[in-house]
Parts: sequence; C-alpha cells; structure tokens
Amino acid sequence: SAHDKYLVRASYFEIYNEEIRDLLSPQKSAHGLELKESSDSGVYIKDLTSVVVKSVAEINSVLQKGKKNRSVGFTLMNAGSSRSHSIFSIVIECCSVDSDKNEHIRVGKLSLVDLAGSERQSKTGASGDRLKEATKINLSLSALGNCISALVDGKSNHV
Repeated sequence: SAHDKYLVRASYFEIYNEEIRDLLSPQKSAHGLELKESSDSGVYIKDLTSVVVKSVAEINSVLQKGKKNRSVGFTLMNAGSSRSHSIFSIVIECCSVDSDKNEHIRVGKLSLVDLAGSERQSKTGASGDRLKEATKINLSLSALGNCISALVDGKSNHV
C-alpha cells in the first residue's frame, strides 16, 4: 500500500581459500570473517558490512566497489581469473500497517552467486599460490556438488 515503508540493504563477500572476506570493507576481514548461526536469523556472517541503498544506481555502485576487491590472478587460460566464489546479497524489508494499526514486517533476500570455475593444472599452468587456490576451488565445488546430490536423491535426512 501507499503507507508501506521499505529498507533495502546490500552486502558482498567472497570465499577465498576457505576464508570469508568482506568485499565492501576488505581491511575488516584481513583474517577472515566468522560464519554464525542464530535461532532468530539463521545462518549469517558476523561483522559483514551491509549498506543501505535507495536506488538501482546505488546498488550498482556497491556491486562495482566490491568487484574491485575480488581476488583475481593470472592463469594460462585467463589473465583476470577469479580466485574465489562471491555472493552479492540484497535484503528488502517491508513494514506495513493493517487496519487495526498493527505493524507487519516482511523480509526477502536475493543472493547472486558467482562460483569460480573448476581448474585443471595442466591447462592453467598453476603453481605455487595459484595451485593452492585451484585446489581449494576444486574442493569447494566438489563439496557443493555433494550437497546438491544429497538434496536431490531424497535419501539423506541431513546435508
């Protein structure tokens, strides 16, 4: 309705070598952020920067700021290869008042995920740090594949 109030927030992080990094405040996550769980809000990242945005242009600005802080590196296949998985999230909260003057809050979340591609050492020419990154990328993609398989097969009670 015309009296609804909205709050829109954006956050952006990457998972690099199994560490969570805040792309909107990289100095804050020098040692990696912590993944937490609460009964109220579910799974969340402690101390992750969340920016209030008021337009599509502001959302794009936040996205571009975070993109500049992504971990990238040279491989034989790609001069600017992403070396991490990243998640850009937009949370929309709506507060509405019913005819009895009771407030109701609804929350929606959209997460855009960019997964680093699997890598073959023979094709990328990876060595040293690049090889370590490739190993972590491949392990995490394999774990994700196992989770998806467990969810799809219907036999697992816990993933």
